[in-house]
Amino acid sequence: MGGGRRSSDHLPAVVSELADDGVTSSQSSSDRHPDDSPLSYSPEITVAATDSAAEEEVCYNPPRRKTYNELLEHKPGDWIEEVGGTTVGDYEVSDCTTLLLIGPRGSGKSTLINRITRVFEDDQSTPHRAQVSHNLSATLGTCFLQEYMIPRKSKSLCIYDTRSLSSKPSDNVELLQCWMTRGVSHGEMVIRQSDDIVTRNTIKSMVRQGVFSPYKKRVVNFVILVVNGVSILEWIHAKDNGYVDILLETFKYPFLSFKDNKPALVITHGDELSISQRACVRMYLGELLGIPPVHQIFDIADMKDEDTELAIVDMLRYCIEHADRNLPFNQNYLLQGQRICHSMMEMLQGYDTILEVVAITLCIILLLLRGIVNLI
Repeated sequence: MGGGRRSSDHLPAVVSELADDGVTSSQSSSDRHPDDSPLSYSPEITVAATDSAAEEEVCYNPPRRKTYNELLEHKPGDWIEEVGGTTVGDYEVSDCTTLLLIGPRGSGKSTLINRITRVFEDDQSTPHRAQVSHNLSATLGTCFLQEYMIPRKSKSLCIYDTRSLSSKPSDNVELLQCWMTRGVSHGEMVIRQSDDIVTRNTIKSMVRQGVFSPYKKRVVNFVILVVNGVSILEWIHAKDNGYVDILLETFKYPFLSFKDNKPALVITHGDELSISQRACVRMYLGELLGIPPVHQIFDIADMKDEDTELAIVDMLRYCIEHADRNLPFNQNYLLQGQRICHSMMEMLQGYDTILEVVAITLCIILLLLRGIVNLI
């Protein structure tokens, strides 16, 4: 993009070697080594994966179980850091933490919703919540904002599924900036400026509610960017599609960041790749976006295994913690500061009035004294 370094220039030599394995989109789980794990990618994780099973059971699972319980019990604002002399009461804490899922077409946002839901479900036989597009050419995908409470009956955490990113950056800027500044609402229709008349009419014909929506407007507290690992690996080999360019440009939008905290990144479709290819994709994205691949990039495949569940729990913990750390100041707190300023100004104005009265009084006294002297 532009005249700077190409996206491929960020690719380390080790990633190139891993990418030489080729894209195995149709690879089944039987083609992978039994010891392959989504967590055995980075140096730190690789070392952990080589530990004995007993040690991992003792040292690894209990902390994650604690995190799982903390997520279930978490209420917005619980993880606020009272820095700079502030208290929890100084922040504007909503009744629900809202996470926004964004990503290109086919990135797996709806599938991710279903996978997250399964982690907190007691009954694994319940149907999927989010509509998944099986054939991208036969459907428009998600055309309305969809709110999903996590877990189902929770009132403190929700995740929003959104319409996929457009190949036109101007469409993405308009929609994303609108959601980040004005908030999101369940069932809200999403129409791009570039949509043709047929697409617009098709989306409008699917509306099943009146003009006035009963759903609450929610402020976005953090953003999760979802990408297809297979598409990333294909780009590494071909370098002739715009998938990574859209990803890179979207990630750099300043209105998606909360101060210094950029969006979390989730890689999907790992179940279609080998462990070395998944490591390749994760490492490459870390280099490309300038974020730590171990702590801010989460490999969440559509698989029912412990590693996937742990990755989901870690991802939610990361997002919620950063959401609490970047809550806006309470308006009452700001109004209190304004009132103090106004009071000080009024006091200063009162001093000016007193000085004027004193000056006028002195003038009157001088005039009276002069008159008395003339009479004498």
